[in-house]
Amino acid sequence: MSSDLQWLLLRNSNAFLVKRIPEGPILSKEPGNLTNLHSFKYSGLANEKTIVVTETESGIQLVTRKKGAAPTAVRPACATTTIRPRSGPRRAAGVTSKIAKRGYRPDLRAAALARVSALVASKKEKKAAPPKKVRGKKAKTA
Repeated sequence: MSSDLQWLLLRNSNAFLVKRIPEGPILSKEPGNLTNLHSFKYSGLANEKTIVVTETESGIQLVTRKKGAAPTAVRPACATTTIRPRSGPRRAAGVTSKIAKRGYRPDLRAAALARVSALVASKKEKKAAPPKKVRGKKAKTA
């Protein structure tokens, strides 16, 4: 089944739609959707080539479908790239640009980088706030 036909069947009703605000954007919780916007470009169900970003114990995984893999295969051939937890944002930029340079959905590079950067930032341990210095009259009396 073609991607366009799948999108026509899925766009109005599927289990992943989130319509919270009547006049606002329609969101989607489907796997493989990098921006969580309900559109054909970012759809993980309708497109054959998707970039799936997941968070695991070993780090952040980017999964892409290998070239020539049949979408109806029992176990689709996928290429997995793992970014270790303390790698930093430059590693994420390199991995996403490598995927785009191979010609695998270069239009999703910015969205994939944003998703990976957000996951790296959420895993980062926050520094303890330094104690506040007393200033003004309180500093003179102390």
